[in-house]
Amino acid sequence: MSEPSESYHYNVIRRAIDAIDAAGGVPMSLDELARITGLSPAHLQRTFSAHVGVSPKRYQQYLTLDHAKSLLAENFTTLGTANELGLSGTGRLHDLFVTWEAMSPGDFARKGAGMTIRWGWFESPFGLALVMGTDMGICGIAFAAETGEAAAMEDMASRWPNAEYVEDADTLRPWVHAAFGAQTSDLSKAPLVLIGAPFQIKVWEALLRIPSGNVTTYSEIAEAIGSPKAVRAVGTAVGRNPISWLIPCHRALRKSGGLGGYHWGLPVKRAMLAHEAAERAANQSHPTQVSA
Repeated sequence: MSEPSESYHYNVIRRAIDAIDAAGGVPMSLDELARITGLSPAHLQRTFSAHVGVSPKRYQQYLTLDHAKSLLAENFTTLGTANELGLSGTGRLHDLFVTWEAMSPGDFARKGAGMTIRWGWFESPFGLALVMGTDMGICGIAFAAETGEAAAMEDMASRWPNAEYVEDADTLRPWVHAAFGAQTSDLSKAPLVLIGAPFQIKVWEALLRIPSGNVTTYSEIAEAIGSPKAVRAVGTAVGRNPISWLIPCHRALRKSGGLGGYHWGLPVKRAMLAHEAAERAANQSHPTQVSA
């Protein structure tokens, strides 16, 4: 019997998110969550523990609607010190390997003309993912769990309408394995290519400085890029981030503690934040040993 897919795990979590929301803040027992997700209590316990490293009870805490406020209170990141925090913390794998290069304004203005963009569908911890890349690295990641595959493809392709699109999952696969946390001996093989307007790229570079398990606000990003009054424009640029998860727009929250929007659906954003919070907690309980 084959192992459950990453999308299977996300779909289990997605059903749990719906159930927790419907409960209106009332804690749900393992038996209740198991019945709603269609699994036995033991299976649900194993699935959650294997997938995110904590129990369904603990994970449920990370999915509650007020978790964003807790993140802001406890794990708020000032972007001026984010790089230092990222290096001193345990961090998620991509915090150690993501490198990026921005395309020139002229390349962006040509809307992909002369570019070949390879694409493929892949399993991910957050449902089915559409990944796109040039010869230089990953240029797009979309999630179809909430939008559907056709809408995700149309959305991404419309960003660079003059590019040539070639289905080629095999070429992208090594980068994708690294992107979603698979063990790899050469982490340098997961570069990103930022294709956007200059203001957008400044915002995306700021997002890349937020360590895993931490969050910041749209206003803090505006301050960090030297445009403190451009909070609304920052929010728009965050929403147009083409490389979801690796450029962590899910870590940007409203100053009030609200989640804000998320281009691929708020359930995906909440699952990402919960995933990182669970991983942070697991790493703090079992810190990685680093040899001298």
